[in-house]
Amino acid sequence: MIGVLGATGAVGRTAAERLAAFGPGGLRLGGRDAARAADLARTLPAPAEAVRVDLTDPDDLARFCAGCTIVVNCAGPTYRVLDTVARAAFAAGADYVDIGGELAAKDALSGSAVPGERTAVFSAGVMPGLSGLLPRLLANGRPLRRLDVYVGGAAVFTPLSAVDALLTRGPRFGVPMAAWREGAATPLAPLHGVRLPGFPVPVHAWPYLTTEAQALAAACGADEVRCYNVFVSGRIPEALSGAWADVPDVHAAPLETLRPYATQVVDASRLDNADVGAFYVMLFTARPHRGAPAGPTRMLLTAEDSYALSGVVTALAARAVLAGRIPPGVHLAAEALDPDEAATALRGDPLVTELALS
Repeated sequence: MIGVLGATGAVGRTAAERLAAFGPGGLRLGGRDAARAADLARTLPAPAEAVRVDLTDPDDLARFCAGCTIVVNCAGPTYRVLDTVARAAFAAGADYVDIGGELAAKDALSGSAVPGERTAVFSAGVMPGLSGLLPRLLANGRPLRRLDVYVGGAAVFTPLSAVDALLTRGPRFGVPMAAWREGAATPLAPLHGVRLPGFPVPVHAWPYLTTEAQALAAACGADEVRCYNVFVSGRIPEALSGAWADVPDVHAAPLETLRPYATQVVDASRLDNADVGAFYVMLFTARPHRGAPAGPTRMLLTAEDSYALSGVVTALAARAVLAGRIPPGVHLAAEALDPDEAATALRGDPLVTELALS
């Protein structure tokens, strides 16, 4: 039995659909609205049951996880859930995959007694996740002089994803306005009104040196990594920076305090989407050292829906755990998944409009 929490949300629905299509067995679909989960269950090509579950209720979580081989969490805010669901899954003898969490969740779970035979994978989404996985295909064993990562577009934020965006602040997430150069964070200026390959309109690229990008630099042997969040206007960055100015310690703030700021982020994303339509692009460019072996220097992935794309990645991570391709322990998806296998699967997925290496 595969348990999918948040199954009726923007990410969870796609994850459930892909897992059902993989054919590994029955599904248990969990969410606050059992009727919506039941509607989804009727559309899937595999047996599925719908269960109402509240992530904040330990008894609810225990009942949901009981009997599952693996629990897949697509509910949030992920940076408030952290390791809560993972612990319930482990207690039930199940493995675990989460769309988010990053180092904060990994550290929280790793700091306790993890059953030796159990596997957990965090940050199995687009960013973080694919943003740290796919660039490894450009390195492919050759050290890089520089690697650039551009991810973004005009996706409409959900209220929960807006809260998560507000919570991606602090040393366990990254350093704003910085690049990674020869082992240290150094200042990097934003790019305004630039045209980038694959992006249909001029965009604004805001540097954010994620902890994922720092790990990527080490994995690829890159002297320099520049990582940008890409927006079609200044609306979303302004909404985020305004919230952080008003609430400096977002992780200590109650959700009720964050919700009005999350609404501002959602509204800003809706205006961006109304201006240019929906699109999502991941662009990676590599500059190898002089004399390095020949190989691709650009990777481009385009899609319309970033949330559904995250659901595909979450399902791929769950499938890898079920197949025994990820060893026991606590992992991040970008470091645990096979980039070649992921790229092959994404090329065959109807949600991906282009995935090209050149």
